[in-house]
Amino acid sequence: MGNFVCMTKKETKEKGHGSRSKRVGRSQRKLLAEEELLHRQALSMALQQHQFSQRFEGSMSRRIGGSTSSRRRNLDDPLSNSKQAPNILENIQFKKIILIHGEGFGAWCWYKTIAQLEEVGLQPTALDLTGSGIDLTDTNNVTTLADYSKPLIDYLENLPEDEKVMLVGHSSGGACISYALEHFPQKISKAVYLCATMVSNGQRPFDVFAEELGSAERFMQESQFLIYGNGKDKPPTGFMFEKQQMKGLYFNQSPTKDVALAMVSMRPTPLGPIMEKLSLSPEKYGTGRRFYIQTLDDRALSPDVQEKLVRENPPEGVFKIKGSDHCPFFSKPQSLHKMLVEILQIP
Repeated sequence: MGNFVCMTKKETKEKGHGSRSKRVGRSQRKLLAEEELLHRQALSMALQQHQFSQRFEGSMSRRIGGSTSSRRRNLDDPLSNSKQAPNILENIQFKKIILIHGEGFGAWCWYKTIAQLEEVGLQPTALDLTGSGIDLTDTNNVTTLADYSKPLIDYLENLPEDEKVMLVGHSSGGACISYALEHFPQKISKAVYLCATMVSNGQRPFDVFAEELGSAERFMQESQFLIYGNGKDKPPTGFMFEKQQMKGLYFNQSPTKDVALAMVSMRPTPLGPIMEKLSLSPEKYGTGRRFYIQTLDDRALSPDVQEKLVRENPPEGVFKIKGSDHCPFFSKPQSLHKMLVEILQIP
């Protein structure tokens, strides 16, 4: 499965004349057994998320269960307080929150966030983008941002005219909520970019990751992570990092079990959508209420890059999570929950 750090009880010193090599062999077998158990537990968690899906509309799946403009906030990981639920419900008109995953992930990654939001009476829904999570579309056939974002666009199209939702986009999912803002600004109360690709008009989502991965042109020519779904003589169709690469980029602060869940659940990312330049207008996208949540121990999208994004394309508010890697829904779920609720309450 990978090089997991397993905490084990210290073996008692053997008596008699057993050799050191035998003791080492037993220790290694024990570690391998524990690692295999962890793998099975992660796979079980992934399957459980799929089995508990309650609603399917195309590739949409709902998971488990049901401030001022210039203000910047820094939060550690406080304990949630379920007693705040009545106050939350009194002050919030639109309670639906749509959670959009980033590259390689699926709706499954939001399982902690969904449970916490539902506990305070809100209505979160996590979507599988096309070719992601349990959506069966071949990622090699997902060539445009419109294709990739279709589950979100379908959801918004079917939303009653008198309803609005708050969108939350993680990582490259930020491009999807920008795309949605351009097409359905009247149905989106707020858009939250979670260490996400909040690009400006004419930019590509991939450009945000250029500091870590190099230029788009160089990546397309040299990257060892590219997938050639239509043959080596054709342009690449997707990419997927190796497991050790993913652990270093995305999960440097995440719990081991959540990392194991990700390792058995992540899928290749279609390349076309993140290489596409967005067309964003001031009349539509520009009227949206945008908020940005920065993650301060992020190795995939460094704090400096995130700061540059908010400086070049200023949102209404900026929040910061200390000690979070690129996946705060794993590493700092309580802080993320508190920030989402606070953003939702901003009039």
